[in-house]
Amino acid sequence: MSWTSAAAPAVASSASTAVSRQIRYPLFGGLEDPFRRYCIEVLKLALEHCGVPYHLQPVPQPVGQGRAIRQLSSGQGPVDVLWSMTSDVRERELLPLRFPLDRGLMGWRLLLVRRADQQRFAGIRSLDGLASMTAGQMHDWPDTQILRANGLKVGTGSSYSSLFAMLERGRTDYFPRSVLEIEDDLARFGASHDLVIAPGLLLRYPTAFYFFVSPREPRLAEDLSRGLERALSDGSLLALFNQHMRTQSKRLDLHERHVLALRNPLLPAATPLRRPELWEEPGRLST
Repeated sequence: MSWTSAAAPAVASSASTAVSRQIRYPLFGGLEDPFRRYCIEVLKLALEHCGVPYHLQPVPQPVGQGRAIRQLSSGQGPVDVLWSMTSDVRERELLPLRFPLDRGLMGWRLLLVRRADQQRFAGIRSLDGLASMTAGQMHDWPDTQILRANGLKVGTGSSYSSLFAMLERGRTDYFPRSVLEIEDDLARFGASHDLVIAPGLLLRYPTAFYFFVSPREPRLAEDLSRGLERALSDGSLLALFNQHMRTQSKRLDLHERHVLALRNPLLPAATPLRRPELWEEPGRLST
């Protein structure tokens, strides 16, 4: 079931009986990851708008995405909510809140490459041109399956930071990163690993980044979804996205890049593609 505006009238009465409680979230990515900070701010905004007295608390120790998903699915771990790219499997295991936190832009990918390889990528204009190369990804990211489903080779790592070392050492040839992440990655790892953004290319596939909660917590899903709907309606959700994410991407010249379209076999049928207010037009990021 989709916890979106269609459900809002039915959940209003249940929200008034929700018990005040602590909401715990995992420490994904680097501690200074701007998208992580943005997701936490969206979570705060949803709780402020939902009308129920929740309060947020990070889990004491960092936890990997795969482990956090297993804990959330079983209801036996410390995590109450997490954010992740959606897939059919994740929507079967967890309750998705179908409000794309990324406004769809996690599926717009630029390529981190070794500085010496810039010209190697400059002439690529098709997926066939990438077929002989190897992309770097985490083993439990949905992107890994998406790239392989499009005939691309993928080398996987067990930690986020190791992916930059794998690229530098030639174990992989490129590291696709979203337009919302790549400038921060370049600032943190570019100089130390001698990496740059590949010229002229952009990979694109449809996807969405959602909040997920345990299937054992339907009331929490209702409360958070109600808060997100209210924040969407009053404009504060879009304003938060503009404040945190839009300015990072203005220098990427997205409108001048050659787009390689990929299919996403993991995209659930329930993805709210017919709600245009939830999605970003990527060309706006360059204006």
